[in-house]
Amino acid sequence: MSAIGRITKGVVVVVTGATAGVGRATVRAFARRGAHLGLLARGRDGLDGACADVEACGGRALAIPADVSHADEVEKAASAIEDALGPIDIWVNNAMVTVLAPFKETTADEFKRVTEVTYLGAVYGTMAALRRMQPRDRGSIVQVGSALAYRSIPLQAPYCGAKHAIRGFTDSLRSELLHDHSGVHLTMVQMPALNTPQFDWCRTRLPRHPQPVPPIFQPEIAAEAIVWAACHKRREIYVGSPTVEAIIGNKLVPGLLDRYLADTSYKGQQTDQAVAPDRPDNLFAPVAGDPGAHGSFDTQARATSMQLWATTHRGWIALALLGLGGATWNIFKNR
Repeated sequence: MSAIGRITKGVVVVVTGATAGVGRATVRAFARRGAHLGLLARGRDGLDGACADVEACGGRALAIPADVSHADEVEKAASAIEDALGPIDIWVNNAMVTVLAPFKETTADEFKRVTEVTYLGAVYGTMAALRRMQPRDRGSIVQVGSALAYRSIPLQAPYCGAKHAIRGFTDSLRSELLHDHSGVHLTMVQMPALNTPQFDWCRTRLPRHPQPVPPIFQPEIAAEAIVWAACHKRREIYVGSPTVEAIIGNKLVPGLLDRYLADTSYKGQQTDQAVAPDRPDNLFAPVAGDPGAHGSFDTQARATSMQLWATTHRGWIALALLGLGGATWNIFKNR
C-alpha cells in the first residue's frame, strides 16, 4: 500500500491502546480489510481478545504487552512487529488514560501519568514510526485526538492538556515533514464523546459514575474515521457534529463556553448512579479481563454520523452542488 490509498490485504498496521474502546474497534476495522496488526497495550486478556478478532478476519496479529509511556518499550515493539509482519505501513497513536476530578483534587503523580501515557505515548509512537517510515519515504501516522484538543472541559484538565499537546506537537512535525518533502502522511482525527470502557475504569473522584458528555457515538464511527484518515491526504478530520460545534464555538465565543461548561459540565459528565466503593481503575495498571470496544452506554450511543459521511464524501457533494447550480442557472437562463 502506498502512504495514501486503499487498504489492501497484508498492509501492516500498528495500533496502540489496541485492547479496548476506539483502539479495539480500529483493530477490527483494519482486520476486516485484510490488514495484519501489531497490537500494543498493557493488558494480556484484552490483547488475546484483539488477536482473536484479527485472526477471525483472516489476518495475522502480533500482540505485545507494552506501556507506551516508556519509549524503549515502544521502540522494541516496533522492531518486533517489523520482524514478524513486515514493514509498518500505518501507525495509529490511540493509547490514553484519564482522571476525572477537579484540578485541586488531582495529584502530581496522576497528572504526570496521564501526560506520559496520552501525550508522550503519542510522541514515542510517532518517533518509532518515523524511524522506519522516513527512510522508505512512505507511511501514515494517525493521531487520535478529541474535540477537547480545541475546547477543554472541567474535571479533565490532565487529559485536555495532553490532547492539546498532541495537536501542537503534530502541527510542528507536519511542517517539518513538508520542509523535508517527506512522503510520510501525518494526520489527526478529532473525536466526539464515545461509548468506550474508559468510563468504567478511569480514575475518578466524582460522587457519581462518569459518562461521556452527550450526544454519545459508538466507537465504530471513530474507527472508520481513523481508517479513512490513514488513506486520504487530509491534515485533520473532525468526527461528529458536536466536535465541529465545539471547535467552531471555541473560536467564536470562548468566554461564553467557559461559563456554559462551568454550569453544565459537572452534571453532564456523571450519571445518576453512585460510584462503587470497589471500582477498579487502569491509571497505573491494567484492569483484568477483555473489555471489548463498547462501554456502558449502548442504549444512548449513535451508530451513524451524517457529518462524518459528509466529511469523507465532500468531493462528491461539491460536484453535486456544482451540477445543481449549473442546472438551476440553465433553467433561469432559458426562461
